Amino acid sequence: MARNPERRTALVDAAIDVLAQEGARGLTFRAVDACAGVPAGTASNYFASRDDLLTQAGRHIHVRMTPDPAEVAEALRPGPSRALVTSLMQWLVQRMEKERNGYLALIELRLEATRWPALRAELTVALQTVLDANIAFHLASGMPGDAETVRLLYVSMTGLLVEHLTLPGLLGEDSTARLVEALVERIVPEG
Repeated sequence: MARNPERRTALVDAAIDVLAQEGARGLTFRAVDACAGVPAGTASNYFASRDDLLTQAGRHIHVRMTPDPAEVAEALRPGPSRALVTSLMQWLVQRMEKERNGYLALIELRLEATRWPALRAELTVALQTVLDANIAFHLASGMPGDAETVRLLYVSMTGLLVEHLTLPGLLGEDSTARLVEALVERIVPEG
């Protein structure tokens, strides 16, 4: 296996883009090579199999979608409150709109995980790590609510993002912001 970490990352990013644009069935070494703009056969030098490529995409996808720590620090400046949680959830929607391919690829990976136990295990660990980090962050920053509050926000926002990014007309063009506000108001306690 080849050992250039930058090229490996570029290939995994290309795999994520292929998943988003072509679906799991379109994820081939050839498609990844073309998307990454590298010579044919490059991806097969970095990944033992298509399953390996899917697993690596599952491990890497959140790296792409995680905000810069400086942006997080700036977003937290107003101090913990329900209004700040609303602002952070609105920011999440904006970030996922900008990283639409990453989120759509995550949906594809979730679907593939229902059929591939190894991918399911890898994706479960990756998502559990992110959820645990979000819970710890929420509690440590003094935001209102508890771990269950974060879990409820997680499942609610996941559903909202799926609808918003896959069928934007379903919820109405201007309703996403209103729905985020309503979710936070109903899930996050005051104070």
